[in-house]
Amino acid sequence: MKRYLMDYLVEWKDKKKRKPLIIKGARQVGKTWLMKEFGSLYFENVAYINFDNNTRMQFIFDGDYHIQRLIDGLQIEAGVIIKPHSTLIIFDEVQEVPKALSSLKYFYENAPDYVIIAGGSLLGVAIHKGTSFPVGKVDFCSLYPLSFCEFLEAMGEKALVKLLNQKDWQLVTAFKMKFIDYLRKYYYVGGMPEAVDEYAENGDYAEVRKIHQQILFSYEQDFSKHVPITQIPRIRSIWSSIPAQLARENKKFSPGMVKKGSRLGDYEIALQWLLDCGLIYKVKQVNKPGIPLENYVSGFFKIFIHDVGLLSSMSEIDVKTLLEGNRIFSEFKGALTEQYVKQEMIAKGISLYYWSNSGKAEVDFVFKHGSDIYPIEVKAEENLQSKSLKVYCGKYNPPHALRTSMKDFRKEDWLMNVPLYAIGVDFWDGMNNIL
Repeated sequence: MKRYLMDYLVEWKDKKKRKPLIIKGARQVGKTWLMKEFGSLYFENVAYINFDNNTRMQFIFDGDYHIQRLIDGLQIEAGVIIKPHSTLIIFDEVQEVPKALSSLKYFYENAPDYVIIAGGSLLGVAIHKGTSFPVGKVDFCSLYPLSFCEFLEAMGEKALVKLLNQKDWQLVTAFKMKFIDYLRKYYYVGGMPEAVDEYAENGDYAEVRKIHQQILFSYEQDFSKHVPITQIPRIRSIWSSIPAQLARENKKFSPGMVKKGSRLGDYEIALQWLLDCGLIYKVKQVNKPGIPLENYVSGFFKIFIHDVGLLSSMSEIDVKTLLEGNRIFSEFKGALTEQYVKQEMIAKGISLYYWSNSGKAEVDFVFKHGSDIYPIEVKAEENLQSKSLKVYCGKYNPPHALRTSMKDFRKEDWLMNVPLYAIGVDFWDGMNNIL
């Protein structure tokens, strides 16, 4: 299984002033596999340490931060001789031993020749709790579920990925039905590695759903293990309400849909926990597309989860939907499509907001690129009327507007239509040339 983040890891490895690297991401997005695969491909040895329920590591890091003492303990635990430069040291679930997280500072300052990569599913929670953190002494990156292009590669369709990246839109259009067929499947299977692997190997949708349910159950278990007991019911209520929240016309998060009569303040801690562990992503509303966008947030927001396949499972989308033309793209008011576009954009490192004009007009997403703000309208159906987008453009006159839909690539004076299956292609870096 190819993960594009591997290219970043190789670049990090070759840096002259390399800091320890922390990979953030929700549970079961493939962090452990990626770290081990990286080690096996690019290092002579791998010293893998799992800190989850590891009392030995708790004891070792409760002492001082003398590097040789720590290395001696890590060597015994991993059963590997650790050598500078040629051994990759992996700290997995590092948030379970906060002092191990803090030790990364001392490795960077006193023993930078040791190559350390750390991963954790609840790192955001640990940081939010006030764990001593090596600010400025580590590098960060995030791992998300497989993108659509990564999914295509897992299906053995490298040629289709190459075609998208070449951006030969005439040739892309010639193969559009293949792209659309795979996109339907991606909406159902999603990007969680275990689900993708099962589908690639056996094509069994029923087993894919079982895997989704197992993952969702494991998240429920996390709620019980790691959350203050007073917050568990609120977290579960928010989590289970997300499909219904996204089925609303404007998809704006409503506390009343979690519990009748409740207020946003009742759920601030619970929402923050879900954000910190990477299970949800908040898209804030802005009243004006100014720079920085964060200065213009209104207090309203939408909530999406981290994987479209898990959302389709939570929403009980039936496998028969895959056979009914393009129905899956517009299922429960296009929520899966907005989720998918959000997922593709976030994987590219793009921070998303949305714009609303007192409920009279709304643009699904806006984002900053260079010194400009660009709007994106998401269309799950064939109807391409863009009333809100026109209102936005008439009011703010952006350099260009983007629409993503089932239609083919088309560039007009004020608008570029990108097919849904191509929204994750790396044309964002060269946007000014394309637009």
